[in-house]
Amino acid sequence: IALLELLLPLTVGATTVNPTEDDLRDPQRLIQIIDSAGITVMQATPATWQLLLNADWAGRPGLKLLCGGEALPRELADRLLATGAELWNMYGPTETTIWSSVSKVGPVGPITVGRPIANTRMYVVDTELRPVPIGVPGELCIAGDGVALGYFKRPGLTDERFVYSPSGTPAGRLYRTGDLARYRSNGEIECL
Repeated sequence: IALLELLLPLTVGATTVNPTEDDLRDPQRLIQIIDSAGITVMQATPATWQLLLNADWAGRPGLKLLCGGEALPRELADRLLATGAELWNMYGPTETTIWSSVSKVGPVGPITVGRPIANTRMYVVDTELRPVPIGVPGELCIAGDGVALGYFKRPGLTDERFVYSPSGTPAGRLYRTGDLARYRSNGEIECL
């Protein structure tokens, strides 16, 4: 994930700010860095956002918050939105090379992981890897350019998690996340 955080800003001429581990453990130091550096986009886990809010962080209007790595609870999302920030929920296991989907979080409704990003496809399937209807829970699988080749020197686990889809999903190779999800009627994916 460090590749996204370090390199993506540089591709658009932005500056990266890299706090130390000590800075990340001390919410007051982190707040000071956010303010003094004029941070405009910040990526963190829900636990880090909660740490900041628990330290009475007021947020920054216009700050774009990228949240991923753990489930984003509605209560936390509401508190973050109240700071005037723009909040994005990101989803993607390490096996699919950083992020696989993204969703802009609004003030109402369930938190979803949104829709797949470019060159990524996501499927909700049954135990036979067949797509399930909208609204029906199943296992979330990911296909596309970001899917890893497998686990280093772990062929058994690779064979279990990286599979070829049956004809019901035109995906080719899939990564089985093990996460339970469902498609919503608006086309977004909700992790369960």
